[in-house]
Amino acid sequence: MTAIAMASDGSYDPVISKLITSLKEAESLTDEKDLGFLQNLLQSKELNALVNVHSKVAKINKDDRIAPLLSASVQILMEVLELLAPRCHISPLCKEVFHLLQTPHLQSILFAHDAIAQKDFYPHLPDIPVEVDEDEETIKIVQLVKSNEPLGATIKTDEETGKIIIARIMHGGAADRSGLIHVGDEVIEVNNINVEGKTPSDVLSILQNSEGTITFKLVPSDGKLDQRESKVRVRAYFDYEPENDPYIPCKEAGLGFQRGDILHIVSQDDSYWWQARKEGEKTTRAGLIPSRALQERRILHERTQKETNGDAKTENDDFDREMIATYEEVAKLYPRPGVFRPIILIGSPGVGRNELKRRLVARDPEKYKSPVPYTTRPMRPGEVAGREYLFVTREKMDADIAAGKFIEHGEYKGHLYGTAADSVKSIVNAGCVCVIGPHYQALKSLRTAQLKPYIVHIRPPAYEELKKSRTKARARSTFDENNSRGFTDEEFMEMIKSDERINFLYGHFCDDEIVNDDLSEAFEKLVNFANKCESEPLWAPASWVQ
Repeated sequence: MTAIAMASDGSYDPVISKLITSLKEAESLTDEKDLGFLQNLLQSKELNALVNVHSKVAKINKDDRIAPLLSASVQILMEVLELLAPRCHISPLCKEVFHLLQTPHLQSILFAHDAIAQKDFYPHLPDIPVEVDEDEETIKIVQLVKSNEPLGATIKTDEETGKIIIARIMHGGAADRSGLIHVGDEVIEVNNINVEGKTPSDVLSILQNSEGTITFKLVPSDGKLDQRESKVRVRAYFDYEPENDPYIPCKEAGLGFQRGDILHIVSQDDSYWWQARKEGEKTTRAGLIPSRALQERRILHERTQKETNGDAKTENDDFDREMIATYEEVAKLYPRPGVFRPIILIGSPGVGRNELKRRLVARDPEKYKSPVPYTTRPMRPGEVAGREYLFVTREKMDADIAAGKFIEHGEYKGHLYGTAADSVKSIVNAGCVCVIGPHYQALKSLRTAQLKPYIVHIRPPAYEELKKSRTKARARSTFDENNSRGFTDEEFMEMIKSDERINFLYGHFCDDEIVNDDLSEAFEKLVNFANKCESEPLWAPASWVQ
């Protein structure tokens, strides 16, 4: 009996049927074991289903009437989510659509749609080798029109052969878009000028002095590296100026950025130089930035040099020595109904973070709550246990500190003070916004995937403005326990010095910052940040989103 594969609509697949018939006819010429394997494979339901899917997909790409209207539906989905997020608390319909668009099944359908629209389902096979005489090299001629845009490729001298080769192709650049120049190609001539024995700088000079069309004579590389872009986004934890970097392969190809910028890392093929774009910028060409490994080596070298030269160490916290701030992978964190991110205010003593915290809680006490701290000092007249402080014995608090139950703690005038981790978690679990102004070192315990805090750095203005604003507001010194006097000039200077240290050590962990030169304006900014935190998708560590 001849077995044939049947399509899902009841019709037989003619190609598979023909293959099985051919196998039957060649039965006497084929190994029995191989024949049995092929027959079972061709008759399997799985293969038949795949053939049906392939046929339908191929039909979609051939038939203009049912061709995809777009190939970036996932990107549009993300844009729609960003537009809907601020309206969720206003319109129940927006809220319903917002959550529907985040369901895994719908998003998987759109991913599959884009893969088909972009024809990303075809296997990526190696190029067919070109047969040439052993003594004859294959040469390709490539012409590019020179414009104000950089070529988008870097060159280097091969250490073994001394030849000039293409070292890197920048994603989205002119060379990449041409599809004709590849990493590893050997450069023979540029505009009919032989480059044998020349340095990369000599070749760059030829390119810079060329006008109009640039003609390359190249020996193709043995293989073409995959130029697909990665989807990794990172937050930069340092400033970078390529024009001041003596080690970058090509300053014109560099991408400058500032601490806090979100970068789209499109290629990590090179262990020292990554290719990246700034998130949201319309330019298509990627630029070179130092890789994480390279930047870590630089920072370690700088620290070693400072220690060797006897410079005072700025970083002396255990937490800071463990982490070298370079890049952190991030993703969009979408707000969740009824689950609010804690708002953490860090800053130097006296800068006003506790007053901002108090005002935010007073604005809506049912929504914003601050954990009550613990202390071992005696209760004072007018205080109520559980309102200003939770009063405990020294022995009890020492034991809880040893058990790791406090996110922060310290001693002042012989008495212990601290905030318990359970206090923060209970506020979050109750569906409220936890507002806390801890010591900056508490970020070790608070910046976790479980809490997902939104961190705001409250900063002082410059010295003259700081002194003027506090004097005008008749601010009382927080360095005096009784708050019975104003700030001294030395306390102002200490506030600024402490802020610089916090910014250096922990500023890169902050989602936003507020310069508290006017308390009313600073509070208005804090309210805006709080609203944004619960209504908009924001960049956060990728580990918090997964």
